[in-house]
Amino acid sequence: MNLRDRLTTRVTSVPPSGIRRFFEIAATMEDVITLGIGEPDFVSPDPIIHAAKRSMDEGKTGYTSNAGILELREVVSEELQRLYGVKYDPGSEILVTVGVSEAVQLAMLALVEPGDEVLIPEPCFVSYRPAAVFAGGKVVYVPTSVENDFQVRAADIESRITAHTKLLFLSYPSNPTGAVLRRDVLEEIAEVVVRYDLFVLSDEIYDRLIYGEAYRSGHTCLPSIEALRDRTVFLGGFSKAYAMTGWRVGYACAPRTICDAMYKLHQYIIMSAPTASQWGAVAAIRECQDDVERMRQAYDQRRRVIVDGFRAAGLATFEPEGAFYCFPDIRSTGLSSEDFAQELLEEEHVAVVPGDAFGPSGAGFVRCSYANSLENINEAIDRISSFAARRQNTETLA
Repeated sequence: MNLRDRLTTRVTSVPPSGIRRFFEIAATMEDVITLGIGEPDFVSPDPIIHAAKRSMDEGKTGYTSNAGILELREVVSEELQRLYGVKYDPGSEILVTVGVSEAVQLAMLALVEPGDEVLIPEPCFVSYRPAAVFAGGKVVYVPTSVENDFQVRAADIESRITAHTKLLFLSYPSNPTGAVLRRDVLEEIAEVVVRYDLFVLSDEIYDRLIYGEAYRSGHTCLPSIEALRDRTVFLGGFSKAYAMTGWRVGYACAPRTICDAMYKLHQYIIMSAPTASQWGAVAAIRECQDDVERMRQAYDQRRRVIVDGFRAAGLATFEPEGAFYCFPDIRSTGLSSEDFAQELLEEEHVAVVPGDAFGPSGAGFVRCSYANSLENINEAIDRISSFAARRQNTETLA
């Protein structure tokens, strides 16, 4: 009996994550510096840990409300209003999820019918396409380019809209490029969304990690654009800004009708997010704003070091303004993204992710995370510089 023949096409049609393979290889090697995992290298701030421990000491070890503890939904609502002037009713428009990953899948299942088209600007995080496919949707990629600072344009979106288009998926600040969408660009996109009666799914997990001019002008929260508020499912969480990846707690905000649909799915699939994690998240918002800024400043310092290092190595590198990734152009080496990552790992013991793991527009680039120590970043840059010099010289001689 061929068991694979019994599996659904929604599973077999999706390849394994393009991120994991290199790190499974790296795990078997010594002296590897990893610039690929999208995870803060900071430990969760003390108030978060203490709040979680306290909740367990107090016997809060059972299920919470399916929607999440009301106190957490209230502080999320307050924070979004304080930061962006966006108001969601904590009783009916906010759902606490097991990380943003669950929220993405719930939103897809709630909004996408089989055959509906989902527009996704790329390069993009590797799980977005599978989430749409698992819901029966058809993914239509919208390419972005380094020439446009990896910002998707309204005209590019409009050119790919058909009678079957249902949803636009935006995710800025971007993983993997570090790109940030300016408000004027978002307002142009909003006009297209309204004109074609689309919904928007906006993953803004990196909203607090912005730098340079983007930091000075401030992050634009998508539902803060009035025309998009009732057309948007806003996704946020604690993994990145609060260094809480292992706690697995995020949230979705949406108009009540959509939130109710996601809530129904969440009830049957998950029940509720981890209880101690939710109490830790309450403490994160209430007590850890200084920690967020401390970590943001550290990432900003590392950002400058890694970008300058790649440029000095002869690898043109776009200026990332958000998240904690840079996306150097490695075409000067004459290698594909896959070969660059493979040979760099074998020869210099530095792990990066091929850019085309994030979509066709990532070909010729690699993703590197600067959520690592300055010591490791500087050593990795030295190794990458040596590797690039050998390949660039070989390419020149050829």
